[in-house]
Amino acid sequence: MTLPESLDLKPLTVSRKAQIARDIFYFELRDPGGLPLAPYTAGAHVPVRVPNGAMRQYSLCSDAQHTDHYALAVKRDAAGRGGSISLIDDLAEGDSLMVGEPRNLFELSDKARSFILLAGGIGITPIMAMVRSLQAEGMRPFKVYYFTRDAEGTAFAAELADPELAGQVRIHHDQGDPAKAFDLWKLFEKPVSGAHVYCCGPQGLMDAVRDMTGHWPDNAIHFESFGADTRPHADDQPFEIELAQSGQRLQVGVGQTMLQVLQQAQVMVASSCESGTCGSCKVGLLSGEADHRDQVLLPEERASQVMVCVSRARGERLVLDL
Repeated sequence: MTLPESLDLKPLTVSRKAQIARDIFYFELRDPGGLPLAPYTAGAHVPVRVPNGAMRQYSLCSDAQHTDHYALAVKRDAAGRGGSISLIDDLAEGDSLMVGEPRNLFELSDKARSFILLAGGIGITPIMAMVRSLQAEGMRPFKVYYFTRDAEGTAFAAELADPELAGQVRIHHDQGDPAKAFDLWKLFEKPVSGAHVYCCGPQGLMDAVRDMTGHWPDNAIHFESFGADTRPHADDQPFEIELAQSGQRLQVGVGQTMLQVLQQAQVMVASSCESGTCGSCKVGLLSGEADHRDQVLLPEERASQVMVCVSRARGERLVLDL
């Protein structure tokens, strides 16, 4: 049995809540006693326990030079699993929110001489922190490409229109029409010596950038997703999980996760993000074929490991090393 991971959450006060684009809300969080918060670098994220009790990970979009507050920008996803809905609908200015310390898996490279920063939709959040950091540094050039459906759905539009960023930001609206998509190939056709690419956004954007940068150095391309494949699929089916150490068998229904079922059965498994992005809930897979929906496991790990917070079975049963 695996013990739950200690997240060391602490209460922060919501000092500001504001809608900054269609379905996107900005939250400013401060220590209730006015103390400085844990330092971080651009690209970092924090674990958050939203009001309904679910754990989520959100990128910091604030200026890392200032530790008097953290800032988050969150899109209300009506088709998601309820985390963003709870955060936006149930949290008001003055309320307390349980937040963990920052962690950075998407950090700006010290070796890069320039940067190409790409964001799709709410993927702008860590990119905004990078823009602020690079502006403050004032030494290495960067270009921002921000892709949204329309102006109403574009967060931080005013900040990105700052005259100090003139010539460094390109915002492209596709109106939801694939024929109006931005031509990424012109950015990546010829590798730029010393340039590093940072991309955060929907899977389609990341896949396109990955495909078009195959001839770039591997260590110059960086991705950060704001969510794994957590939405229910139309063809999801119930399945059974067998716990090899005890022989216990549990049913996972449509709309349930293995993690939820294990927790209900008092089988304690470490967990943190509950979105397939942190790796905390990795469990050994002894038998059966998993439908992997995480963004953590390497291809060579998928036959013997599974993330129980988001993944499902392709057949009737999975046997877990629990």
